Amino acid sequence: MAGWSCLVTGAGGFLGQRIVRLLVEEKELQEIRALDKVFKPELREEFSKLQSKTKVIMVEGDILDEQCLKRACQGISVVIHTASVIDVMNILHRETMMNVNLKGTQLLLEACAQASVPIFIYTSTIEVAGPNSYREIIQNGHEEEHRESTWSTPYPHSKKLAEKAVLAANGWALKNGGTLHTCALRPMYIYGEGSIFLYNFIYEALRNNHILTHNAKFSVVNPVYVGNVAWAHILALRALRDAKKAPSVRGQFYYISDDTPHQSYDDLNYTLSKEWGFSLDSRRSLPVFLTYWLAFLLEIVSFLLSPIYTYQPSFNRHTVTLLNSVFTFSYKKAQRDLGYKPLFSWEEAKQKTTEWIGSLVKQHKETLKTKTH
Repeated sequence: MAGWSCLVTGAGGFLGQRIVRLLVEEKELQEIRALDKVFKPELREEFSKLQSKTKVIMVEGDILDEQCLKRACQGISVVIHTASVIDVMNILHRETMMNVNLKGTQLLLEACAQASVPIFIYTSTIEVAGPNSYREIIQNGHEEEHRESTWSTPYPHSKKLAEKAVLAANGWALKNGGTLHTCALRPMYIYGEGSIFLYNFIYEALRNNHILTHNAKFSVVNPVYVGNVAWAHILALRALRDAKKAPSVRGQFYYISDDTPHQSYDDLNYTLSKEWGFSLDSRRSLPVFLTYWLAFLLEIVSFLLSPIYTYQPSFNRHTVTLLNSVFTFSYKKAQRDLGYKPLFSWEEAKQKTTEWIGSLVKQHKETLKTKTH
């Protein structure tokens, strides 16, 4: 399959841009089409510099624009669909989440069928599998367990239905008589330089005398570095383009983790930032079961006020469960079928992320100096 091309949706995002950077090294890749709603000027400049290796075309458009998707898919060999809206606090309207995450995926699948794109790789999330209860302990879970989120909250629900649509589309007939082959990757919580979650945690702590919030100390998770998630996507497309490997990958989903130590979300934030003088809040926190029921009461208040006032609780039962569960997964199936092994070690990932956090601290100090002068 010489002279192939790849469309990456969400290419301007935290993960998408890493995938583009790795794609330019792929053999015989003639064109990368990078699709997103908007590209920051500095990313436009970086992508234009990649042109010396592979043709990179940036397309600004909406995942819900059918005509845009049809044009973007023309002449494409592989689609990597990372575009989605992530919101665990339910700040965005449910309709927005369902439209972008589910309808957008369905429209893209249909565009692939019409444009005869044979390979579709979907960036799913660990949240399609749970956790459903903070009392349930899942350690080194695997794909054969077929875990499924029971939450009706928009993010996990929309991603779960989108993943189902992608895997159900495996085997679709294409307009040219070919067949569509799909797979989905379920990364753990993704950290690394540019993570909006880490960014928010750090800036909140900078405004609070370098004290990190301590609301997830009961969790045990295995976060994954963004560079390793991007690498897993490259290996998935290689596998689906390989006649020998493809049959065992088609229609499958894979948990993507790495060798980051199993720890709480709080410990991860602390480990990555302690070099810059950050510390965890030492105040005692409520037991998880009390926090959970308080979240339930706040949800009821929010519902009762909804006809006259929009009240957004600072936490809900879903986030309490997410932040306080023992929920870890193995990447053995990805290792077996895709040949996946982490590209970056824990030490490398930690160093890169810590250096980035250092740049945020420096930036914050400079902003404060400017304000005082």
